[in-house]
Amino acid sequence: MATFRFRFSPWYLAAGLPFGVTPATARVDVDGGQLTVRFGPWKVRTAVANVAGSEVTGPYRAWKTLGPAHLSLADRGLTCATNGQRGLCIRFHQPVAGIEPFGRIRHPGVTVTVEDVEGLAAALKAAGPS
Repeated sequence: MATFRFRFSPWYLAAGLPFGVTPATARVDVDGGQLTVRFGPWKVRTAVANVAGSEVTGPYRAWKTLGPAHLSLADRGLTCATNGQRGLCIRFHQPVAGIEPFGRIRHPGVTVTVEDVEGLAAALKAAGPS
């Protein structure tokens, strides 16, 4: 299993605390062909085979990313940000659930601000279909 921790900046840590987003509750796991993103109470889980690609993104505007997981009204993408500098946008073949508990809203991608952005991209590529 490969686990990737989020990189927290002080402002993002303070803004995430009321929503249960802490270093202990935020991580990305790539294990057994599964991708799992945990961000406080939010969770995205899908097969690595569902990953269509990824790209490094950033910087981000604080007012769009501070605090809880954010839903993009433009494309329904999910952002799980703990810093405003950089992250990895992971795109899916089939949209996945994540922002709400019933799975009605499906996300074509999720952005995560992990410490090792390039390492996560490489782990997803290595775990994907041959």
